[in-house]
Amino acid sequence: MADQLYLSYWLRAFNQMNMLRQYEKLLRLFPFSGLSKQACVFRILAVDYGQPAIFERAYPTPPELSDVLAAAADFQHADCCYRLDAAWDLWQYENDWKVAPAPVSLVCLGPEFENETGDNLRVEFGVDSNFLPQPDAPGEVLMVQSNIRSLLKLVHDVDDKLAAERRSLWTESGENFHDKLQRALTVGD
Repeated sequence: MADQLYLSYWLRAFNQMNMLRQYEKLLRLFPFSGLSKQACVFRILAVDYGQPAIFERAYPTPPELSDVLAAAADFQHADCCYRLDAAWDLWQYENDWKVAPAPVSLVCLGPEFENETGDNLRVEFGVDSNFLPQPDAPGEVLMVQSNIRSLLKLVHDVDDKLAAERRSLWTESGENFHDKLQRALTVGD
């Protein structure tokens, strides 16, 4: 069963004054889709996810990051969340394998924003099935390996740029993705 996949970072000395600089590092490292025709949508939420967006704007793909960051700077408060819904290119199977835009959200959670995990930066990758073996799809090993390499490259690039106390690649069910991947790879051995 498909599960949502997340990458979370908890950063040293993360605060209202440096949160946008940290978010900018994540945004500048992210490989935005070159194939997507859909606009990216940037939202700012205050207090918690139950509140309506206090700011929302669509940007062409890939977004001009200076415009996104300028909008965020107008709402630089400890209780705000910045969310850019965009896409990146992954191998996907639908009757055949092809590289196609896959939805992703790049999120910065202010230190006072209500957030049950307490993370500061998060990448929401959508369904984890893009990164797990798909036995019903011919040629799946190479395509899934390519997607995993893209995921790991992003993780390593972000690790190199951020002063992280810790990070976690996890699923919505709370399961550690590494463990889930290991189990999927050993099925049938």
